[in-house]
Amino acid sequence: MSWLYNAIVGGGNGGQGAIALPLDPPPTYSTSANAGAGPSHRLSSAGGHVVKRLPRPPLDLPALNMIRGKRVILASASPRRKQLLSQIGLTDVEVIPSSFAENLDKSRYEAFEYVLETAIQKCLDVYKREINNPVKGEPAIVLSADTVIVNYTGEIMEKPRSEEAHLAMLKALRDGPPHKVCTAVVAMAPLETLVHPGYAQENHVEETIVTFDPMVTDDLLEAYVKTREGADKAGGYAIQGAGSILVKKIEGTFDNVVGLPLRGTLKVIEKVMSNDEMVEEGDEEVEE
Repeated sequence: MSWLYNAIVGGGNGGQGAIALPLDPPPTYSTSANAGAGPSHRLSSAGGHVVKRLPRPPLDLPALNMIRGKRVILASASPRRKQLLSQIGLTDVEVIPSSFAENLDKSRYEAFEYVLETAIQKCLDVYKREINNPVKGEPAIVLSADTVIVNYTGEIMEKPRSEEAHLAMLKALRDGPPHKVCTAVVAMAPLETLVHPGYAQENHVEETIVTFDPMVTDDLLEAYVKTREGADKAGGYAIQGAGSILVKKIEGTFDNVVGLPLRGTLKVIEKVMSNDEMVEEGDEEVEE
């Protein structure tokens, strides 16, 4: 594993040969990263001429077509979630982070219940703020998500609060059995009828089992913590980044570990935008 450690921190020669990590300022333990910019057009060369690549056509699905060009709100500051939404063609997403404190009493909830209730409250907070927006009008849909790590004892692990806590968290994940990554996705859309409470709601909760490589050394964990890549992430690592070197295998979907299971997200969008289901299931979904 020493070659991997040297590749990250740069062994010898003044650090030459180290993996080039992103140059963006690393996140802090007290604040989450701001939403990133949307996808850009790429340039390529052909026969000495610069050719502009046209963007891929979006997914041609009725539910997605219904909300394109309308207010689609993501109640999360996560740039990763916004980027994942762009992969299903939702590139013009309005990011309005929730002000919900995310301080539910963990002792009162199972992991699935906790992550779902947190996502519901985040979505509801933004929905209530924006439904009567006098300038932009009501949103077509509000989406939220929440992700937690659950260790083998059933303890819910969220974002590390300090460098020391970060290192201890990663050591516990390495030294223990496989852990679970649970993500809840919630969609809310206004109803045209007077059915209480005036909006339709659909939920999805997904689980992925992640196994850390037990051969990962303390030196490697310390080097990873110092990159601060995982400082603002549940469990303290980013599987889509350098944190992937800590992982031996996963059972389930990769994007769920990143923070937004796309297949599940598409399902809740399709359900909440279905007029028949919106009228018939509006009350039932709010009770969850």
